[in-house]
Amino acid sequence: MVRFLVVPQWQGSPAARAMLLVDGASAIAGDLPRSSTTVLDVPVEAGESLGTGVRRLSALIRTRELVREHVAADTVVIGGDCSVTVAALDALPGGTGDLAVVWCDAHPDLHTPESSPSGAFSGMALRAVLGEGEAQLTLTPGLPRERIVTVGVRELDEAEEDLLGSLSSLSATDIDRVDSLVEAVRATGASRVWVHIDVDVLDPADFAGVSSSVPFGVSPASLSAAIRRLREEIPLAGATISGFAPRTPIDAVDDLGAILRLVGAVA
Repeated sequence: MVRFLVVPQWQGSPAARAMLLVDGASAIAGDLPRSSTTVLDVPVEAGESLGTGVRRLSALIRTRELVREHVAADTVVIGGDCSVTVAALDALPGGTGDLAVVWCDAHPDLHTPESSPSGAFSGMALRAVLGEGEAQLTLTPGLPRERIVTVGVRELDEAEEDLLGSLSSLSATDIDRVDSLVEAVRATGASRVWVHIDVDVLDPADFAGVSSSVPFGVSPASLSAAIRRLREEIPLAGATISGFAPRTPIDAVDDLGAILRLVGAVA
């Protein structure tokens, strides 16, 4: 049975209104089945960098510990900022030796503390999945590059370009072909897959509740269809839906249809 783990972490976000992510997580949680949903009591304080290049590191470490206590097989994690995926993968039952990760995000999140312009861990999250960056937050051992598939990346910094070029990547146009994601994951040779969705991967015409929208994204219908098709072929180890930051409760209602379509696809 699928379990939902709501992790309303905001400390990994670079956004000025990062705490809207807490409201977004709460809005999604309200539409999930209570009997199979756990909401973590994550730190509310910002936390300290502890002498590293990662802002709010102490709060991120505490949330990571909480996630480790609650992740089970078939867990769908609801963020919060997108770096909650790193903590979930670190706690995944059975480890990650046979796992591929599909990273659906408008941004590649491939910075290190040294290259990041913000010091926000969400911008380093996929790099941490590869086992690189701040040692207290990285996945150990990291996943090899050939088992990462990015979807919908369209805004990146120069420091991320070379590494993104070494990963398998699908554009918003690619994902319109429903078998494209299955083919890309099958090529990794993995026997299980974790699907990470930062909702800024969606096109702003279809979804407004993000901290910083990026044009020419994926449609909720295309992404949901591709994920459902993927699940027909390769077992889903778990999933993340993150990055929902509605400005008002009314705005949250407007976007929940798209969110629930994604929840249905992964659950």
